[in-house]
Amino acid sequence: MNASIVHPREVYKEAFRRSAASIICLHNHPSGDPEPSREDIDVTKRLAECGKIIGIEILDHIIIGEKKFVSLKEKGYL
Repeated sequence: MNASIVHPREVYKEAFRRSAASIICLHNHPSGDPEPSREDIDVTKRLAECGKIIGIEILDHIIIGEKKFVSLKEKGYL
């Protein structure tokens, strides 16, 4: 599997149910390279926009690779 469809409805479902004020998203890259893809960046921006609408902030989106990780917040995408 080299792609995944992410829908904000699924990401925020549990956070909304629990009345969360914020979330941290994370996922892994099986390739071991945690550098964000264009799709990762686009999904992060879409999730952040949706979060603003419903009042649940994304604190960070972390991508895990082999023995390292990347924070999209540190990279300036959030």
